[in-house]
Amino acid sequence: MDVKYTKSYKKSFSKLDSKIKTKTIERIAIFSVNPFEKILNNHKLLWEYDWYRSINITWDYRAIFREYPDGTYEFVEFIDIGTHSKLYQ
Repeated sequence: MDVKYTKSYKKSFSKLDSKIKTKTIERIAIFSVNPFEKILNNHKLLWEYDWYRSINITWDYRAIFREYPDGTYEFVEFIDIGTHSKLYQ
């Protein structure tokens, strides 16, 4: 799996608390090995986010990504990261 990060993801990540940054790095490492590990709660988003998926970083923090080609996880691009309320307002 090839994992990339958009500018908006990098900007949001840089603003996170160091504990959340550490947890994010841990979760993405798990994701890289097994994208459907239960702790990640990998799921498809709805409505205007229909093209994206999300994984849990913590109880409240989520990372949004897109997979290419769909369903293969050959290439994954993380789009944004933040609290549930920030991302889906």
